[in-house]
Amino acid sequence: MGQPVTVRRVADIARRLPATAALLLVLLAVGVASTGLWTPFATSPLHDTVAYGLPALEAGRWWTPLTGTFFVSTPWLYAPIMVGLSGMGYLEFRRGSRVALSYFAGGQLGAVLISSALLWPAALLPWPWAQEQAGALDVGPSPGVIACLAAAVSLLPSPWRLRAWTVLIAVLSVTFLYWGSLNDLEHLIAVAIVLVVDRSLRPQRVPVREQRLIAFVAVCGLGAIDILTYLSPTTGPFGSSDPVSGSWVDVAVNTVIVLTVANGIRRGRRWAWVLLVLYGILNALLLLAVGLLVLIVGLGGVEGSLDLDLTISLASSATWVVALVYLVLVRAAFRARPKAALGDAPAPSVDEVEAELRATGGGTLSWMTTWEGMSYARFGRGIVAFQRRSGVALALGDPLGPDEARAATVRAFIERAENAGLAPCFFSAGEQTRAAVPEGWRSIVVADDTIVDLAGLQFTGKAWGAVRTSLNRAEREGMTFRLSRLADETWGVRQQLRSISESWVGDKGLPEMGFTLGTLHEAADPEVRIALAVSPAGDVDGFLSWLPICGDGRVRGWTLDLMRRRDGGFGPVMEFLIGSSAQHFSAEGADVLSLSGAPLAHEYPVDAGAIADLQQRMAALLEPVYGFASLHRFKQKFHPRYETMYLLYRDEADLTRIGAALTRAFLPHATLRQFAAAGLDLVRPGK
Repeated sequence: MGQPVTVRRVADIARRLPATAALLLVLLAVGVASTGLWTPFATSPLHDTVAYGLPALEAGRWWTPLTGTFFVSTPWLYAPIMVGLSGMGYLEFRRGSRVALSYFAGGQLGAVLISSALLWPAALLPWPWAQEQAGALDVGPSPGVIACLAAAVSLLPSPWRLRAWTVLIAVLSVTFLYWGSLNDLEHLIAVAIVLVVDRSLRPQRVPVREQRLIAFVAVCGLGAIDILTYLSPTTGPFGSSDPVSGSWVDVAVNTVIVLTVANGIRRGRRWAWVLLVLYGILNALLLLAVGLLVLIVGLGGVEGSLDLDLTISLASSATWVVALVYLVLVRAAFRARPKAALGDAPAPSVDEVEAELRATGGGTLSWMTTWEGMSYARFGRGIVAFQRRSGVALALGDPLGPDEARAATVRAFIERAENAGLAPCFFSAGEQTRAAVPEGWRSIVVADDTIVDLAGLQFTGKAWGAVRTSLNRAEREGMTFRLSRLADETWGVRQQLRSISESWVGDKGLPEMGFTLGTLHEAADPEVRIALAVSPAGDVDGFLSWLPICGDGRVRGWTLDLMRRRDGGFGPVMEFLIGSSAQHFSAEGADVLSLSGAPLAHEYPVDAGAIADLQQRMAALLEPVYGFASLHRFKQKFHPRYETMYLLYRDEADLTRIGAALTRAFLPHATLRQFAAAGLDLVRPGK
């Protein structure tokens, strides 16, 4: 059963990718006919007749650039060529057979002919490598395959296009400079042809963050290559070297520079860029000076005069010159000022933020942006509330201000954060903000906001039985509901609330959470209302805090923040408080009641990604401590509708920093000892 299915799949692929399939079949057929599939073709008497290179063209064998394409020199090379054909297949799938064949033929013939044209005059110089390669013959389709692979890279979406180009060019350049042969020269020329044809490598047009990331990876790679090539033999254009030869001083200097500036480059610091550019210029001058001497007296004469093996030093200098070209092209990306204001000056005050909320409204979490610890970035009428944590500009909720300014505000905040060397992201943002972020940004659900519509709210029917029962029981037991403000309550009541809250915190082993979860300090805001459940004896059995939701120039609803109950008090106190609050706010004319989204309590699909895995791990850790999942289930008793809240971020490369930023934002005052104690508490019997 399995074999016919496999055959059908292969046949289907061959029909969809006829050019790639035909080339594969020809290569295999020629390999069988020439025995090249199991014996080295380089030893065959036919080799010199079909192989391409400068000697073949000088001898008048004009057909060799075509015939040599379909032979492979050694059997093990068939495997990487077959893998490389996947690039041609992708190119053919995206752009058609004619385009794929054009890139293959153009890359193959162009690389073979141009390399011969370059080696012909180079062999006249006192350059042993050029003289050796000018007399070499080669076979194989690898230049054309590399050309197709490069053309396929140009079809990738941003930011993966630049990343793939960087890897491809880096691998081919390093291979050529340190271990280069005729085949490696042809590969570089094939890639150069593709770059000239489609001009898809434009590092200046990618986001600033991406330019810095590529520079960081390149600098780290150069440091690793210097160490690797110092320890291993090389056979490249600059000569051959034995293991542990060359100048260890050069390797040490390069390593120190990499360790010094790598993190600065990643963060876009100007000083790091200047240092690398100066070092690149020194390498370019060294390469130029030694190159002139080599042309005059030859490499052996220079090394004999200086009593020094220049092979690795020159190759290293060449790689640093390539890095210098890239750094100059993207120089505008290295002007980060990490402590610079992210918005227009002056930054808005808390009073101005509150005024904007009242004027243009906001979401269910918007009042949290007025809490301590928030910073503000203004862009015209738009305002973004955020925190700087672990190199992340962590924005809370949606931008404030008119809806028509939201997209421009989001883009401006992202641009300013990236210029400052920060990773921008939005936590608990809504659909409008999700639609406003740049193309290619990732999103994942972090919570479901639970909204209860108050218009015509009646606790009737079987569905509301639990809430109705709690209200009736409270009436029988003499419980009193009171809605007020913290400052209006007596000293005795405030002390009871503090005692209940401190008792709740003391049982957790971790301090009260922040960011989207308030404390009594935030509840003291005169705009925040407190719902109290008071027993016949005058004891407060539980309390809630409600944050205003502004809109249409008025308070259009309320968001639940604090939920605290006294141990041993009235059983269904929370159902009683929320139900009574909903009735009261409905009578006042409010439109909605948000029971807020329980953080870390969303159920993710299996393919949700790394940040979902991080949040699920945090939820598992903190559930016995904070009970987010049980809180989420409790809110379902009020039959809310749900509005999705997202974490919006650039891509997976930011997740490590975002995870650290969220941890510090939610638990800004937690110590390592408290984290450890909470972890131990989870594994105790009965927990």
